[in-house]
Amino acid sequence: MIDRRQLLRSLAIAAPSVLGIGAVGQALAQDARAARLIAANVCQVTPATTQGPFYFDPRLMRGDIRDGRAGYPLALRLQVVDAACRPIQGARVDVWHCDAQGNYSGYPGQQQGDLSGETFLRGAQVTNQAGRAAFRTIWPGWYKGRTAHVHFKVLLGERDLLTGQIFFPDRFSRAVFDQLPDYARDSTRGRIFNDQDGIARRAGQGAYAEVTQVEGGFEAAMVIGLADDRGALLSRS
Repeated sequence: MIDRRQLLRSLAIAAPSVLGIGAVGQALAQDARAARLIAANVCQVTPATTQGPFYFDPRLMRGDIRDGRAGYPLALRLQVVDAACRPIQGARVDVWHCDAQGNYSGYPGQQQGDLSGETFLRGAQVTNQAGRAAFRTIWPGWYKGRTAHVHFKVLLGERDLLTGQIFFPDRFSRAVFDQLPDYARDSTRGRIFNDQDGIARRAGQGAYAEVTQVEGGFEAAMVIGLADDRGALLSRS
């Protein structure tokens, strides 16, 4: 096992500091900066994906969702825009994901047993004038048949405008899972990565965050692009 600083150093030697799906072209990055976007998936409509079986709304408006759960620190930055790249203020963004050992809070039948009543790694934020919401969390673990991912919803009142999942470059997940003790398991049977995950494959590039190495952890940024009708609905609110 290695410590967190050694993990950061090993990734810095192996790869550029910012990685997404494929190489980000210079023109695309310039467009993102010009539009004041936090990531270079410029104004793509973010694909909807399955909600999964572990959603509930704990009605927790908070940016720090860790609740003391062990894991590698992750700062998750999201930005909601419409199809014309205009930021959307006042959207509620919910996120939820499993812990380092693959447990979801609030449900029985988890690796650690019945976690009903727990709310770790769940929370919501309302986007600011720049369309941004931020969360302090940990790198998500894995469970049988799924790659590392974070679930999200964009809501207007009680209306679900978009339900999706956020994916990450495999090299970061491999390093975290293989080298950090919080993620160690007796068996890796059933562990898969992005190219083997049917949901990740169908979602495509628009569902991947750009991951940056920062001191003591990772930062992941993704632009959530709403289709014209949904973006217009929020803009009128």
